Amino acid sequence: MTERTDLDLKALRAKLTTHRDEMRADEASTAADRATVDAGDTAMGRLSRMDALQQQAMAQETERRRQVELKRIDAALERMEAGEYGACLHCGADIETRRLEFDPAAPLCVSCASETRGKG
Repeated sequence: MTERTDLDLKALRAKLTTHRDEMRADEASTAADRATVDAGDTAMGRLSRMDALQQQAMAQETERRRQVELKRIDAALERMEAGEYGACLHCGADIETRRLEFDPAAPLCVSCASETRGKG
């Protein structure tokens, strides 16, 4: 693969690392929301307990999505280091510059991403 001259890798790397740092800060600040709800707490009413369980489930799902996004960011940074950044992982074509500027962690070109979504 030839290095892409149309990409500002320094700016894209900065965007990725800033986003990763923000997500990690959010991860630490929401740890209490994901903590186990004490179902035996007699001071808490049934509806309050149900609400706490629902909030916990939402926080856990948010954390799961955060971890997926962190993996996407780390993978994009690894592709940059390997000199493979900007190429579609499926077909090998260049990912459009505008797509990478919008989502620097994008691993697929628009065609392959659309094809993948259509199968799900």
